[in-house]
Amino acid sequence: MRFNKLIRARFDKTEYTVFEAAETAENPVFRDGRLFVPPSCLEALAEEAFGRVSFFYRRSHLELLNTARLKPDTMAREKLLIGDLIENAVTAAEGRLPLCQDTGTACVYAWKDEGVVTSADDGGFIERGIASAYWKRRLRASQLVPVSFFDEHNSGNNLPAQIKIEAAPPSDGRPCYRFLFVAKGGGSSNKSAYFSMTPAILSCDKFDLFLKQNIEALGTAACPPYRLAVVAGGSSPEHNLEVLKLATTELLDDAPYFGTQFRAGEVQDADVYRDIFWENRAMEIAEQSGLGAQVGGKRLALDVRVLRLPRHAASCPVSIGVSCAAHRNMLAFIDERGIFLEKLEQNPKEMPFLFSRSPSRPSCPEIFGANGAVNANKTRRVLIDAPLDKARDIIMDAVNIGSTGKESGAGSMLLSGKLLVARDAAHLAWHKLLENGKALPDYLYMYPVFYAGPSETPPGCVIGSIGPTTSSRMDVYAEELLSRGASLVSIGKGGRSAAWSNAASKYGGVYLSTAGGAAALIASQNIVSVKIIDYPELAMEAVRLLEVKDLRVFY
Repeated sequence: MRFNKLIRARFDKTEYTVFEAAETAENPVFRDGRLFVPPSCLEALAEEAFGRVSFFYRRSHLELLNTARLKPDTMAREKLLIGDLIENAVTAAEGRLPLCQDTGTACVYAWKDEGVVTSADDGGFIERGIASAYWKRRLRASQLVPVSFFDEHNSGNNLPAQIKIEAAPPSDGRPCYRFLFVAKGGGSSNKSAYFSMTPAILSCDKFDLFLKQNIEALGTAACPPYRLAVVAGGSSPEHNLEVLKLATTELLDDAPYFGTQFRAGEVQDADVYRDIFWENRAMEIAEQSGLGAQVGGKRLALDVRVLRLPRHAASCPVSIGVSCAAHRNMLAFIDERGIFLEKLEQNPKEMPFLFSRSPSRPSCPEIFGANGAVNANKTRRVLIDAPLDKARDIIMDAVNIGSTGKESGAGSMLLSGKLLVARDAAHLAWHKLLENGKALPDYLYMYPVFYAGPSETPPGCVIGSIGPTTSSRMDVYAEELLSRGASLVSIGKGGRSAAWSNAASKYGGVYLSTAGGAAALIASQNIVSVKIIDYPELAMEAVRLLEVKDLRVFY
């Protein structure tokens, strides 16, 4: 990709802090026009980068969240949820509980100037740093390695990582090694969609229809509000999809605009341009979709990037993708002066605009307390300490009262009691029991199921960061579970399929959602106790029994 000018422009506009590597890491040396980077620098940089990006956001992302929260047309439920996301950032910044339980696939993009010398396997040393970060910071190991075509095991260190190192031309005679570190969760990655379109898509009516259909198809399972990107064109499918991923990280924001900045020379230099008209239109479609910030409303997207690339005359690849509410990206570079990392917001509670009560920034006193904390007094509290069928009835009574307006609470309740924690691997294990003619475990008839998988537990904490995973992945098991009176109450995120809806209607199932992207907040405020009760070999996917207090759920 010929994006070096764009990439360098973004790096040049970014504010950095100096990183003093550990004593075991040697310093880079500039000699005879070349920059010698010891491999220990790469290892130390990768470890520090993923340590930081897992706990801290860019200031710009927090500002976008706050702007969305304060817009007058943001629904009350959205204000609650976005408020939780902001509170989550404050909790995570304490450095113990990561922003999201899915600490992501570790992705590294690097641009190595001519004149940078490492004399080593750069990717190998970067991976060593990543593994160290995930182990020391107790981040979740989510990578599964195949042992046969169908059988897998958890690698235990979140490796392999996705690493791409690209050669770059010299930087004015002073070589530089630039890096983009991305922690990409599975939920947001799963929303990347590629379409092999024909050139006929390049008309206003057809492209508008394409955007409408596919933005609405995103749904809410990947934890909106999203940083949304759309890319049209590209020399190949993989070229298009790589640009899509970079677009969601803000790296290509300096691409020239059609109609305002576009000049013929810039086409050859950048090979990519933004279209403001379609960005505005895509944002309008997102607002009109009604999907909102996970619970319905206007705030499906915080911003949009629509990029146009050159293409082969016979092809017009188009893709759409998101970065979720846990928007974790960071730039860094090494030059003759040392190692520099992008400045992230490490103390968001000191950012006064987040909890402003000035007349120019209308507060939400009915939802937010004077110190910015969510006011739980406006939401109905529900205790479930009964057998599963009775717990379902208690929840349904609360839903019916809230739906008729007899209780305030913006379509939510605060749930207390015991929940099962289980997700994909546990559901597959239960399915195999039934396939082999065996009974389901008794606990499935006793407790609601919370679709989740926590990060590792830090010292002094009850549990690691924990939040919902995408509920629809469990829908394939709906009929066999609900028909047996199991899993009658489930809690997760995103919509459910027709298969689940049909089974729920037939057997009396109930589904609630909770905030995706607020995992540190949930772990610190809502979890009373936890223990593994089945399948410990599944690591983060083991079945746990969780006691919660005042867990906010939406209906």
